[in-house]
Amino acid sequence: MKKANNTFQEIGMKLAEAGSILIFPHVNMDGDALGSAAAVCRALRKMGKTCWILLEDEIPRNLRFLDSGLCTYDQNLVAVQDISLCLDCGDISRFLKRKEKFLEGRISICIDHHRTTEPFCDYNYVDPDAAATGQLIYHLLEAMGSDIDSDMADALFTAITTDTGNFQYSNTNRECHEIAAVLYDLGVDVPGVSQQIYESARLERIRLHAEALAQLRIFADGQAAMAVVTQEMLKKTGAGMDETEGIVDKLRSIDGVEIAVLVKEDAEERIKLSLRAKRYADVAEIAGHLGGGGHVRAAGGTMYMSLEKALPIVEREVEKALQ
Repeated sequence: MKKANNTFQEIGMKLAEAGSILIFPHVNMDGDALGSAAAVCRALRKMGKTCWILLEDEIPRNLRFLDSGLCTYDQNLVAVQDISLCLDCGDISRFLKRKEKFLEGRISICIDHHRTTEPFCDYNYVDPDAAATGQLIYHLLEAMGSDIDSDMADALFTAITTDTGNFQYSNTNRECHEIAAVLYDLGVDVPGVSQQIYESARLERIRLHAEALAQLRIFADGQAAMAVVTQEMLKKTGAGMDETEGIVDKLRSIDGVEIAVLVKEDAEERIKLSLRAKRYADVAEIAGHLGGGGHVRAAGGTMYMSLEKALPIVEREVEKALQ
């Protein structure tokens, strides 16, 4: 039987009682993970808590404006934290290099919105109907009576805008817009945040996107599109793997395409997948067969094999889903 959610009041009370909190966003963090973490971290520091966002990988260039001294890679910075708080991920596999530090926490808390998440912490709030974890963090801060300042509003807006595709994806709902309206009143800098996220691409990134899109493959009678990013492409363009963000959305935008897949050669025997659906396909189910999970219309996975072996397997799973 699935464990019931705690309330935001219960979780807020535990955070209020704690002296030290470490926040764990998932590896390969996106705007929702880091935006949610930044908002909570700022709120807890305003309450006088010792609070850090503990990372294991580099912050994507377009999200570095969220840091401002909130993030650390030093797992010894806090001896033994009162609370380990994981955001936008509900499985320890999503932060393996920080696993032992997470387990040191006297209390563990998970706040997430992924459908595949099974509650595994002492306190949990998992809502797959929420468009972004940032929505849930807004309600948590509301329940805690936090004074949301403009920096926290920027972080929450980042979380919601990125996970809804700038309010375009099918997960966008009325509440997304209602929270955004409140954030306007709280001083969110929408043009500034949007420019950082969407209009600060390096030339190397544009060249990488051009390389990948030039070799895209359309299959399943025009219902699927797939592009590949190899290590060779990264060397050729000078881009980083974090700069692949947005390629899969371009694939999905093609008329007639229902499922878009970006296959990334992360290492010699490690393939990362990004899957998106337009209207009706369930890419979370596809991802579940390929070492991952996520949302109905947006999911991802990891395959531990060569690119040559992975490509036909991915194609077969996508075609099966579309049948």
